[in-house]
Amino acid sequence: MGKKVPCRNKSPFGWWVASILVRFEIEGEDAANLNRHAEAWENTIIIKAKDRNGAYRKAVAAGKLQQSKGWDLHTDNGCKARSVFDGITSLLPIYEKIEDGAEIIWKLHRRSVKNLKALVKAKQDLECFHDDET
Repeated sequence: MGKKVPCRNKSPFGWWVASILVRFEIEGEDAANLNRHAEAWENTIIIKAKDRNGAYRKAVAAGKLQQSKGWDLHTDNGCKARSVFDGITSLLPIYEKIEDGAEIIWKLHRRSVKNLKALVKAKQDLECFHDDET
């Protein structure tokens, strides 16, 4: 008999992975123009919660903590700015016990083998090996 497939909306160990979108907004921008370009960070965190509703509440709370209270940031050229919590982009259960090698995120790809192989990066091209600030 094969490995039992877990319920896709429950975490057997109470751990969840959430991605939070926080956008950088500059004072004086046309806030009504949703076509304007912006810089944003999609921060991925793990959350301990007994169910998806609890995980969602914690993810939203974590996102709100990343939001500025006012125009308390500044751009390189001195403009006032703030961080804005836009919302949750992903919330998934972690199906395995958290330990070395545990799978915490998965993504299904349906592409040609050539395109799948193109997703793979050399060691020096992986993000954690980029030591510059850009």
